[in-house]
Amino acid sequence: MRAYWCVFRMRRRMELQYRGAALGGFICQLFFGLILIALYRALYAGKPQAVPISHISSYVWLQQAFFRMLLATDPDLADKIRTGSIAYDLCRPLHLYTYYYVRILAQKLVGSLLRAVPMLAVACLLPEGWGLASPAGASALLTSLPALFIGLLCVSALENITMAFTMRTLDPRGMQALLNMLMMVFAGNILPLTLFPDSWQPIITRLPYAQLLDAPIRLYTGDYAASAAPGILLLQSAWTVALAAAGLLFWRVNQKRMVVQGG
Repeated sequence: MRAYWCVFRMRRRMELQYRGAALGGFICQLFFGLILIALYRALYAGKPQAVPISHISSYVWLQQAFFRMLLATDPDLADKIRTGSIAYDLCRPLHLYTYYYVRILAQKLVGSLLRAVPMLAVACLLPEGWGLASPAGASALLTSLPALFIGLLCVSALENITMAFTMRTLDPRGMQALLNMLMMVFAGNILPLTLFPDSWQPIITRLPYAQLLDAPIRLYTGDYAASAAPGILLLQSAWTVALAAAGLLFWRVNQKRMVVQGG
């Protein structure tokens, strides 16, 4: 565990070097957040919805704040797979899957925090209906935080499955584009899942993508009652374990069939 903690710290320090990129991402997501809320306010003005606009504005800001968590990838790993230099990592006295899982986890965590902290601070200063509303209660805040962390673990497991496919195709663009599309739609980034038809809710809320950000945000806004929190956390944990186990198996099969070319 000590070795993996060192890997986490090194990746964290690497991510902290890109403060300019974090500032650019903050400005970009802030702009898109304001545009999206303006569109939803126009929608509500024409046809009021059952979900309060304050919940939608909070949903949008939390999605934009942790946008980096969804789309961050490990370009170093993709390049190593393409060039064959991943063979050097096979010589490390570390478990290869866990090594890269920790790297991706650190990348997503630090990259998200660099953007989320200033964005949420600005969102809290905006007027009601435009900014981030207070949590539904103390219990809502206390349950949304562990749900957000489990969502981070879940999306890291999804990313490692994508990299396992890259070992077969040698090009991450196809699988990464597919995964990004699924996450953007079913994690609630394009359209809050609370605005989907009621008949869709039993299905889309149980998909792994909804466990990334939709579930923590609904706990925060009170769309999920505090009594439902244990079941939600259990579902998130189950998906995380299942995806990690699938990724681990996929990586193990790939390592047995790996062929490295070059001199």
